[in-house]
Amino acid sequence: MSQATKRKHVVKEVLGEHMVPSDQQQIVRVLRTPGNNLHEVETAQGQRFLVSMPSKYRKNIWIKRGDFLIVDPIEEGEKVKAEISFVLCKDHVRSLQKEGLWPEAFSDVAEKHNSNRNRQTQPELAAEPQSSGEESSSEDDSDLFVNTNRRQYHESEEESEEEEAA
Repeated sequence: MSQATKRKHVVKEVLGEHMVPSDQQQIVRVLRTPGNNLHEVETAQGQRFLVSMPSKYRKNIWIKRGDFLIVDPIEEGEKVKAEISFVLCKDHVRSLQKEGLWPEAFSDVAEKHNSNRNRQTQPELAAEPQSSGEESSSEDDSDLFVNTNRRQYHESEEESEEEEAA
């Protein structure tokens, strides 16, 4: 199976399938990723441990801090105590909350996580110019997206007039 075909099937499985945790499985929240396909997670009871990512998810599915997972326990593990069996997206979280299977400790965290994502997208929408039927001048760059990872260089009108006159 080619890498592209494998990726297609893994992404389809994660996005499309509705997963309900079994008795052995737990819902956990990712705290950090120390590397080497390991993730530090926290259970609803506050217990912290490492989980490993199976090879089918590596380089196909990306997990970041604050995401929710369903994990299978590993009995012989000392540091790594579980393996990721499913990555939960926001649609999965909502359906688990409706069914009453979502841990109470994570209910506030999930709502804050979704509201923070909504707040981050709202300023970009507000920066779009409102069409009032008038054409804006091409020199007005106030409606452009500002990259916060770069230094902002501000050029005053006096300096630009001096350069044009020279």
